[in-house]
Amino acid sequence: MLTALSIRDIVLIEKLDIALEKGLTVLTGETGAGKSILLDALGLALGARGDSSLVRAGAERGVVTAAFALPRTHPAFAILKEQGVDAEGELVIRRIQNADGPSRAAINDQPVSLNLLRQIALALAEIHGQHADRALVEVSAHRRLLDAFGGHEAEVNEVAALWAKASEAEAALAAHRRLMERAEAERDYLEHATEELRALNPIEGEEAKLAEARQMMMSAEQYADALGDAEEALAGDGTSVARLNAALRKLERRREGAGGRLDHVCAALDRVLAEITEAERALADARRAFVFDPKELEKSEERLFALRAAARKFKCTVDTLADVRARFDNELKALTDGGGRLKALEQAFKAARDAYDAAAEKLSNKRRKTAKALDKAVMAELPPLKLERARFETAIETDAGKPGAHGIDRIEFMVAANPGTPLSPLMKVASGGELARFMLALKVILAAKGSAPTLIFDEIDTGVGGAVADAIGARLSRLAGNLQVLAVTHSPQVAARAGQHMLISKMEEVASKSKRMVTRVQALSAASRREEVARMLSGAQVTEAARAQADELLGAKG
Repeated sequence: MLTALSIRDIVLIEKLDIALEKGLTVLTGETGAGKSILLDALGLALGARGDSSLVRAGAERGVVTAAFALPRTHPAFAILKEQGVDAEGELVIRRIQNADGPSRAAINDQPVSLNLLRQIALALAEIHGQHADRALVEVSAHRRLLDAFGGHEAEVNEVAALWAKASEAEAALAAHRRLMERAEAERDYLEHATEELRALNPIEGEEAKLAEARQMMMSAEQYADALGDAEEALAGDGTSVARLNAALRKLERRREGAGGRLDHVCAALDRVLAEITEAERALADARRAFVFDPKELEKSEERLFALRAAARKFKCTVDTLADVRARFDNELKALTDGGGRLKALEQAFKAARDAYDAAAEKLSNKRRKTAKALDKAVMAELPPLKLERARFETAIETDAGKPGAHGIDRIEFMVAANPGTPLSPLMKVASGGELARFMLALKVILAAKGSAPTLIFDEIDTGVGGAVADAIGARLSRLAGNLQVLAVTHSPQVAARAGQHMLISKMEEVASKSKRMVTRVQALSAASRREEVARMLSGAQVTEAARAQADELLGAKG
């Protein structure tokens, strides 16, 4: 529900903060007091198109903030999570309209696009009123509302899942047919290319290994020369090792009588001789490792050049030649498997489509039965709303040739406000008041099964009074039992049923030298509310009779 609305510098509103409650809240006031401004501001927060003319004269920007308290299971949270917006418990929408034109939006202080804001707003609140663009009467919503009324959720989900499966099977079949067409047109090329790649047998990673080995073999002579130099340097004149051995033996013979003074020298010479021996062995091993047969180098080069030539020919890298070979093999198999793969895909698609068609037809039949029940329920609501001669009908156009994720039905609510006139789309109802009352009748029927948690009705009682106004008030009150309802009204019968009553007024700003007019909103106490209902009954001059009648209305509805 909408818990708070904060407005800054919007038209005549400089600063306004409203706390809202559950149930039915009415907003009343003299004509021109600013009720439409309040709704324009709320509409801005709910994603309406921005306009710099909404910014109060002299201000740089206007800001509207709307806070909604929602259960964790509300669909808005799933939408936001999918878009990477963190939110839980409370949603705070802020819309900033700059005086120089552009506007921006944020949810819980995280910037969001206007499209996302509108998507979220549809799940939070609906505005119904005198202007068609404020009513939730888009044809795309009618199917959803009918399905919600009939409890078709399981069937709708099944149809959507079967449509996805059939679409996937159709795509696979189409792709295979395209593959076969291409393969047939290129059969000779494919056969030759496949045979060539099969003979070449490319292996992923082979190029790097061959290139490394080739480079090593090409540099083998240089490595061998360097190793030879090291061997010569180690050997010296060819007698160094022998001379060291002789010196070590001579020292060891005198070691015992030296009192330990020769121990360190003997150990050092022994280590030197061991290291020289190890170095000689390592040099010999290294020289053998760099001995390559020129034929082996030639063979590696031929293999490397063949792989690179094939990669250029097939316009790929050497490492992806194996993938190209696999693709060519698959394309050839499409021609040589006797149509087995094609037949299997055709059967899979037919089975998926048959299952979809059966489920879609079943759902369509349920929708037709539900439509009759919905029409009957709405028609029962029309007479008390001064639409006793009107007709309401749910039109269902079924076309199996135009299937979709939601089935094979196009659903639209049709109405005829006067006898003798043909049924027309709900959007084309001539009178804004009639449209609002049709929507009210729909909402009363659908309230618990397809509605946003907050409903706003803008002067839907225009042009009616007495029993009709009382009927409107009764229905708004019924709606408010399950939903939060805000109603801008001129009807005392509607106002008397509210749980919260707010007065909208326009006055001259006391602190301003320019004597500009500002809009104020005041939550009424019980006594103030009695006076406001009396004013609505009698006009400018409130009489005791009006106060008595107000007491009667408030007492009857309290």
